[in-house]
Amino acid sequence: MNKYQLTDMHLSRVDEADDALFYHTPRLVTHIDEAACKALEGWYRDNLPSGLKILDLMSAWVSHLPKDIIYKRVCGLGMNSRELKENTQLTDWLTQDLNKNPILPFEDSEFDACIIAVSVQYLIKPLEVFSEIARVIKPGGIAAISFSNRMFPTKAVALWRAAAGPTDHAQLVSWYFQNSVGFEAAKTADISPNPFETDPLFMVSARVSEQAHAK
Repeated sequence: MNKYQLTDMHLSRVDEADDALFYHTPRLVTHIDEAACKALEGWYRDNLPSGLKILDLMSAWVSHLPKDIIYKRVCGLGMNSRELKENTQLTDWLTQDLNKNPILPFEDSEFDACIIAVSVQYLIKPLEVFSEIARVIKPGGIAAISFSNRMFPTKAVALWRAAAGPTDHAQLVSWYFQNSVGFEAAKTADISPNPFETDPLFMVSARVSEQAHAK
């Protein structure tokens, strides 16, 4: 598959109504269970050291970052202002519908890292968004995309819904990285705390190429 084979059909959704309507009501809940939340926090602890400037993309009322690590900046971009206001880990935030406008309102190399927690399945312009992520992260910085088996099925894209399981989902996210501009090879990790007793959790991450911002 190459990037020219990703069609509107692949990225279609059961509910094609304006996303602003769906996300209008705040959801002050976590979308994975407590054990999975702790596993995600643990991955961030091991891979996102203090002092970084982090972009929390598709953000909500929690970022799952370790509370005892001090980051220079944690900027949240999401859909619901109430949720973002409730997120005490954010230093600043803004609302934007990436499915309408995938262009990020940030300068080149403004961040050291970008995280998307259990939300990548809702992107209908994934290659555009991933290329923008590479643009706003410094060369050598990391993009970390986590996912579980939970989702709002009416808002997830067809490719995600049709996948047989986590291996297919990981391959799809890796393909997003591969077919976007600016990333090195993606790495996949199963960080599930206990897949037989808790929500499973997987991470696909990639570094921004040192040549990504070369003029």
